[in-house]
Amino acid sequence: MSDNILYKDECYQIQGAIFEVYREMGCGFLEAVYQECLEKEFRLRNIPFVAQTILQLKYKGELLCQTYKPDLICFNVTVKHSPSCFPPTFPLH
Repeated sequence: MSDNILYKDECYQIQGAIFEVYREMGCGFLEAVYQECLEKEFRLRNIPFVAQTILQLKYKGELLCQTYKPDLICFNVTVKHSPSCFPPTFPLH
């Protein structure tokens, strides 16, 4: 495995929180349940995050009418919602 992973320490912390939620809750709930549990787990672990924030988007420097509302932003990196697998991340611009 490569050591060139972006946000390696942050991903490790987020993964640990996600695994704890799944270990505690199991599967079969709606996404909103996992969202709330993950927010609580992030608070317990002192992982900085904001939830459901509306982000303005630009295309070639021009503001778009459309917005993006990720479930969570942790460490100023968005965590794309996906309760069934580890969420991909990408940096905020």
